[in-house]
Amino acid sequence: MFTIEHDFDATVITLIDEGEAPLHEDVVIESHDAGVTLSQIDPDTDEVLYIQLSMHQLKELSAALNLPEGVYRIRPTGEGGDQSS
Repeated sequence: MFTIEHDFDATVITLIDEGEAPLHEDVVIESHDAGVTLSQIDPDTDEVLYIQLSMHQLKELSAALNLPEGVYRIRPTGEGGDQSS
């Protein structure tokens, strides 16, 4: 299950684990102009852990989810799109 909220300066997506036990803490994804921030509470310390991705890193992650094992570079095609090689 997930939720989507549109704030003034960001879109916030919360991923809620409904899989098999043990369940993981919610993951909060904030998308804003500078990139994407992922956060999750560490259940051992109750501290919030953060990971920040640039928009370029997010594009590479998106492409990587659908590609086989290997080394890739996303490069502009000249028409605003991206191409894997």
